[in-house]
Amino acid sequence: METIQEKPEVHEEELIEPATPTAQFFNSESLSVCILAALESEIPIDDSQTMSLLENVFIPINPRFSSIMVKDDENGGKHWKKVSVKLDDHVQVPVFPEGLPLESYDEYLQEYTTKIAMEQLPQSRPLWEIHIFKYPTTNAAGTLLFKLHHALGDGYSLMGALFSCLQRCDNPSLPLTFPKIGGMEKRKSTVTENLSVFMNTVTDFTWSLMKSSFLEDHVSPIRSATVGVELKPMTISTVTFSLDQTKQIKTKLGGTINDVIVGVIFYGTRLYMEAVSKGSSNAQSTALVLLNTREITTYQTVKEMAKPNTTASWGNNFGFLHVNVPGKADIESTDPLDFVFEAKKLITKKKNSLAVYLNGSLLNLMRKLRGPEVASRYIHKTLWNTSMTISNLIGPVEQMSLANHPIKGLYFCVINAPQSLLLSLVSYMGKVRVTVGGEKELINHKLYNSCLNKAFGKILEAAINS
Repeated sequence: METIQEKPEVHEEELIEPATPTAQFFNSESLSVCILAALESEIPIDDSQTMSLLENVFIPINPRFSSIMVKDDENGGKHWKKVSVKLDDHVQVPVFPEGLPLESYDEYLQEYTTKIAMEQLPQSRPLWEIHIFKYPTTNAAGTLLFKLHHALGDGYSLMGALFSCLQRCDNPSLPLTFPKIGGMEKRKSTVTENLSVFMNTVTDFTWSLMKSSFLEDHVSPIRSATVGVELKPMTISTVTFSLDQTKQIKTKLGGTINDVIVGVIFYGTRLYMEAVSKGSSNAQSTALVLLNTREITTYQTVKEMAKPNTTASWGNNFGFLHVNVPGKADIESTDPLDFVFEAKKLITKKKNSLAVYLNGSLLNLMRKLRGPEVASRYIHKTLWNTSMTISNLIGPVEQMSLANHPIKGLYFCVINAPQSLLLSLVSYMGKVRVTVGGEKELINHKLYNSCLNKAFGKILEAAINS
């Protein structure tokens, strides 16, 4: 396991403030990772209020939205420098032919997201962009795309900022409500439990050191092991599951919603691998499952995140859990429920370990002794040696709106990470949306998505009949 942990920043009225270590790790010569979030509008998009909303609502959320990162010549560190934001540089409205079938605009949107995912955010201006796709697709009447650099914050921070700009459709005067978020909980432990934590910590920390240093996953249908894979074209697509059906599986099998979906992803991935290359469903494949390390149960307001002693601080506060994707020699005859049980067992074991914090200390020691670039290369190696990353966020229970535009759908994806397969999931309005970001030349996204749907159907049927 790896951890990314930041202390809360105190923002003072000054032009320059130090960039946190994690911000420097994610915006370096080795890594430049971004998050792409999409809001699907129920009605055609009227962008006449865009500049006003950005200036008066979005930019004031956090000083990083109006700052650039500059290098300190004295020690090689980086600082956030406040600048004047030219909004026209940050808003793009692509133009395509009018009057085409919805399926044609599906293809245009996919090609456009591939294009903007490949492009690097200019370092000469604040590290965010908004793209307004004003054409109807099979999913929405229009789509807003937010490209945000990971140096600005993690998914919890950035999506929390986004949610602060939105209102409830049914009653704008009421706040959005969210299901409970599972962060890192602290509780009293027995002697036996403490011994178990100690043993898990030793094995996990040793394993993560090996995986981050020299142990690579096999080359497979989901891992090309191409140097510079983060710069190659990426196809982004989504699969939607019923939240009620997911809860039905959870009730039958135990665990969490996240355990169920990770089990579905593991099973679907192995089905895909076997379909592409017979015998590959037993290849050594590791997933990095992201874990929020904040001691929280729901999203906090932007004001709460900015408080010095908050447990839900703005920034990057998460850990990488190295989880082996269960391999099966005969995937078609395997009990589908095995993947959910195995996912639950592995993730629970990883959570009952302090390796996530030890790895955080290791990164900080690297930074202090050898500089942030060395620590950034270590994180790059951690990602590159594994086969996929799985991240998750919780969306609102109610339908939300942005400037009187009801939001029909929501999804996000991590981009520019050195892996061939990146998966993200978010719940919203009774649905779980899984976003699949795959190396375009390697991953057959239509086949992969069909394997995810097949896995979910088989697990649901097996759970009901169990």
